[in-house]
Amino acid sequence: MARILALDYGKKRTGIAVTDPLQIIASPLQTVSTDELIGFLKQYIRSESVELVIIGYPLNLDDTPTDATPLVEKFIPKFQKVFPELLIEKVDERMSSKMASAAIAQMGLRKKQRQEKELIDQTSAVLILQEYLESRP
Repeated sequence: MARILALDYGKKRTGIAVTDPLQIIASPLQTVSTDELIGFLKQYIRSESVELVIIGYPLNLDDTPTDATPLVEKFIPKFQKVFPELLIEKVDERMSSKMASAAIAQMGLRKKQRQEKELIDQTSAVLILQEYLESRP
């Protein structure tokens, strides 16, 4: 089986999570500068078998778009142009950053570590991916 990647896409940084080859466990992979995301994905996908990319789709609680929604909408066609063989699927990411911050707080890390945005982005990507895995039939 191939892996599934998850992206917590942001204006400055993108958190990335990945499954194991059996698609059972979601783990943090890395946080990269959004400007470098396509290059990172090209390199990763060359070295690992990936069958699907999940991207967090930001919505407000009332299902209206957030300020970040147009960024994701703009990225998806760019991704599809570079990786036409890969399916990209949007997954509701409502509250993932807040849930990630709460999860990180429970890890017992020092305050400075808990506030590292890279860690929050990776953890958000893991939560998005885990939610996707749990929702599959």
